[in-house]
Amino acid sequence: MPRVHVPLSNLRAVVILIVVAFHSVLPYLASQPAQPFPFDEPPYRWVAFPIIDRERFFGFDLFCAWQDVSLMTLMFFLAGVFTAPSLNRKGALGYLSDRCWRIGLPFLLAAAILAPLAYFASYLTTAADPTLDAFARHWLDLPMWPAGPAWFLWQLFVLSAIAAALQAFAPRWLESLSSFAARLGDRPLAVFVALVAVSTLSYVPLALAFSAWDWASLGPFAVQLSRPLTYLVYFFAGFALGSRGFDRGLLQSSGALSRHWLLLLALAIVTMSTWGLLTSLTLPDWNASPFAYRLMAALAFPPACASGVLSLLAIALRFLNRRDRILDSLSANAYSIYLLHYVAVVWLQYALLAVALSAVAKGAIVFALALGASWAASTGLRSLVPLLPVWASKGTVADQRR
Repeated sequence: MPRVHVPLSNLRAVVILIVVAFHSVLPYLASQPAQPFPFDEPPYRWVAFPIIDRERFFGFDLFCAWQDVSLMTLMFFLAGVFTAPSLNRKGALGYLSDRCWRIGLPFLLAAAILAPLAYFASYLTTAADPTLDAFARHWLDLPMWPAGPAWFLWQLFVLSAIAAALQAFAPRWLESLSSFAARLGDRPLAVFVALVAVSTLSYVPLALAFSAWDWASLGPFAVQLSRPLTYLVYFFAGFALGSRGFDRGLLQSSGALSRHWLLLLALAIVTMSTWGLLTSLTLPDWNASPFAYRLMAALAFPPACASGVLSLLAIALRFLNRRDRILDSLSANAYSIYLLHYVAVVWLQYALLAVALSAVAKGAIVFALALGASWAASTGLRSLVPLLPVWASKGTVADQRR
């Protein structure tokens, strides 16, 4: 019988709260320029920052920097954790077919419909002609098709396809991953060192070759050039741990990871602060900064990333080990909220541009209303459309069957 792993289900709920909060406060970063980014001019930074507000709060910079380092990596890690049991149960072909339905189709719908709907608000902030027809012309003239937060889905689909291919054609590779995880056992320090070592090899060369920040796009398929191999590392690290079961090794609710949550949190704060300090030496232009600064900043990223992921996982295992009605609902609706929230976030930020409130007040309003709207929409649609419960309850992060 399927059984939910309570700490990981609750962590999924916390993650979606962080995602909505992250997007909600982006217009209010102290590091943002005074004016919004032009819609038609490279490097099209409005894709990441659709709205720029005059109100600023430096605390949001610290929050977003921390989440930029570890949040997406954690999401790929969690997706990997639940891939192994799902893949073993369904087989390679069945699993890949399932991923097409649950990840591929939502990505296409989000890119085709939800992303333009959200970015219309961004266009209006600098538009000479605010009509929908003018927006459509400008949108189609772009050299890419921005998909917004849905970029995560296509990269997750690729990693899922790699896992399915390995299961079909090279199963011993996956068995070796599981054996390696078994050798590490319930030793957080060993896992931390392994993650840092492997992700250093995957991240540093790409960061130095391209930059820590640059993106490339082909149509709706966007990738941050320094991080795709890092996401691969964490996805298969999660796969290795999940292949051993949810109550063994590092994922034990009462294991060493949960007992050392405070130490891991302190390590995350130290490594994150180090990364922030070294990265500040490379600003405003990564490529124009001295090579030594870029190298130090790149080397600081893997330990900050690993400690951020493991500390959040440890806190979930230690403190989020009981069922809660609200967290259960958030977890069940997390995938739909991820797909829907960005439209509400961007339009709320646009609506608040002319309102005389502080950055903290605006960020709180956007977060609360966008979360409530997307949560309610997800719940309502799931009750009306049979397809949505499949996406929402067994989507990208938690196909929680044992």
